[in-house]
Amino acid sequence: MKITLSKANKIEGTIEVPADKSITHRAIMLSSLAQGRSIVRNYLPSDDCIRTIDAFKKMGVEIKQDAKNLYIKGIGLKLNKPRGEIYAGNSGTTTRLISGILAGQTFESVITGDESLSKRPMRRVIDPLTKMGAQFMSNNGLLPLKIKGQNPLNAISYESDKSSAQVKSAVLFAGLYAKGKTVYIEPVKSRDHSERMLKAFGAQVEIDRNNVSNNVSNKVSILPAQKLNPQDISVPGDISSAAFFIAAALLVPNSNLTIKNVNVNPTRDGFIEVLQKMGADISINNVKEVSGEPVADIAVKYSKLKSLNLDAQIIPRMIDEIPIFALIASKAQGVSKVSGAGELRVKESDRIAAIVSQFSKIGVEIKEFEDGFEINGRGDFAPKAAEVESYKDHRIAMTLAVASLISQGETTINDAECVNISFPNFYELLKSASKS
Repeated sequence: MKITLSKANKIEGTIEVPADKSITHRAIMLSSLAQGRSIVRNYLPSDDCIRTIDAFKKMGVEIKQDAKNLYIKGIGLKLNKPRGEIYAGNSGTTTRLISGILAGQTFESVITGDESLSKRPMRRVIDPLTKMGAQFMSNNGLLPLKIKGQNPLNAISYESDKSSAQVKSAVLFAGLYAKGKTVYIEPVKSRDHSERMLKAFGAQVEIDRNNVSNNVSNKVSILPAQKLNPQDISVPGDISSAAFFIAAALLVPNSNLTIKNVNVNPTRDGFIEVLQKMGADISINNVKEVSGEPVADIAVKYSKLKSLNLDAQIIPRMIDEIPIFALIASKAQGVSKVSGAGELRVKESDRIAAIVSQFSKIGVEIKEFEDGFEINGRGDFAPKAAEVESYKDHRIAMTLAVASLISQGETTINDAECVNISFPNFYELLKSASKS
């Protein structure tokens, strides 16, 4: 599907963005492993999350859904052998997190995915889970994955060379089935939704306060579980989805936008911190806790911004927001450089290459590096009219859609429907917030 978009005069109003994708995945998984009935309120019915729902249905879990909620009758930690292959579609979260759960089962299972997912590296979860005793067969570290589980697994202490919430979650989930304490250490703390939710379900999770980086611990451990307790979970709005509307309001003159009920977890708020350093008029209001996660309203006004460099210390806290940060950098006065972001090469697309190629097409002055890029920003920059490629990557498509709001003419985005991976009503909401 192609979509053609054009300039907006301002972005204004009060909106809500879809539920957090990361939290939805984890809520489905842990509710399925709990003994009894859980409710997941305000879940995200995106393509990726539907893959997780279907995977657990195949393993005997009863999941009913309506427009807003999921009703999950968990069958406990021991699942049933899946009826056929588990198809993860485009969802790396489904694949990597469920691998940790399947590693602790007593059956063989196979995970497959679409063309894009089949190019994404899985050895990062294969290696630690193999050390724990599971057996894997793969296509040289790629999908399809054949997993022969073991129960109990071996407890390990694993130090990762990457900060990845997906790898951390896979190891912690496997730790539920291990005989002893499983320890996971990463260079910089990645998003901690799994740790928070595991605790809520009754798992014994420990955060090592003696191993601290940037005021947060990057060492976590888990003890084996006999059972998990069902929960009533409310999923807040996804800050990674809100990021596109935050950017739109910052970049389009005369804008004033409020985004309600957004997750502002401190392992996910790097984007806000960075923008405020660049001079953005952003305020965080009405902070409260919902199902163990901090939630707030985010108010944004049009701002003139200055350039800023990002490095490996901040990247894990805003990894999904780098594409839209790049657009903001194009309008920030001065040179902005992103480094330490090599992980972007193995997302739904090679996001570094995608950003550089498509931004060059719309007139951004950008240089590519192996682990990032450099942008020469100008406060008066306006993207050229162009036909651009999403590379079937939802975050690239949404970034280019926001670029159209400040463009010199019409922007046509190819494969625009890929936004359904995380934000099914993105274009409708963007249109409603855009005033001509």
